[in-house]
Amino acid sequence: MIIGSMTLRIDVPWVHSLKEKRQIVKSLIAKGRQKFNISLAEVSAQDYHQSIVLGMACVTNETRVADRTMEQVLKFMEENSEGEVFVLVREFR
Repeated sequence: MIIGSMTLRIDVPWVHSLKEKRQIVKSLIAKGRQKFNISLAEVSAQDYHQSIVLGMACVTNETRVADRTMEQVLKFMEENSEGEVFVLVREFR
């Protein structure tokens, strides 16, 4: 069993309230979970309205499948958020 995990930071400098940020986060999480069948959650920076930190994990039987899934999730986040996306951590176990 291979567990792939990744932590992403999305900078959203135009967001001016936590309510606005929550709407963005909820949308990204719902769409990501539905499209990729992964675990996805906001894991840090909940009190900072211009930064979103998401953690994701997938379980599979091959490292290359987990790697491909993480690449697809990264591309999806870049395409579906107007913010700048950074990979903070990416690992396999």
